[in-house]
Amino acid sequence: MIARLTGRLAAVHADRVTIDTPGGVGYEVMVPAGVIERLGPAGGEVTLATELVVREDGWTLYGFGTEAERRFFQRLTTVSGVGPKLALALVSALGLERGARALRDRDVVTLASVSGIGKKTAERLVLELAEKVGDFVGDGGGAAAPAPLAGGARAARQALERLGYSPAESDRAVRRALTESGAPADADGTEPLVRRALQLLTHG
Repeated sequence: MIARLTGRLAAVHADRVTIDTPGGVGYEVMVPAGVIERLGPAGGEVTLATELVVREDGWTLYGFGTEAERRFFQRLTTVSGVGPKLALALVSALGLERGARALRDRDVVTLASVSGIGKKTAERLVLELAEKVGDFVGDGGGAAAPAPLAGGARAARQALERLGYSPAESDRAVRRALTESGAPADADGTEPLVRRALQLLTHG
């Protein structure tokens, strides 16, 4: 099993990277969108936590920025009907914490918003994993998870995603905009939230 891979980032594509190792072997690794954002430009040294999936039609190496992301991916693939490609799509779209919160909070709507995951698959994920993902939520199990975005706030996040921002970036920016305004997570007023969130994304 290949559990970790360290080497020079030789190439970056939409959903995969190529890593050249010191031994002279280049590995093609499928990675979530969030990992690509964190790796930086080609040429630097990187380390990925990896999961090798062996099938009759070939071997595929999946890579993650942290060991926790790799374990979350593994747990997703224990669900019937959820293969590695679908699990990777979920990690790409929602990220580790947001994906784990959606499962724990039985948020079928958020899970079903991931490309390739319909309502039935989302319900199956919730049924099998809702009680098994608490270790991936970064509130230590003691603090309440943030309320899911709804109403205008949810629409604002989706608008940012359409503009090319990642789901995690969009979610953080909208929540910061809500915090500054003192509005709840189901606040209306999409356009003001989008404008303020864009300012935060652009200027910090």
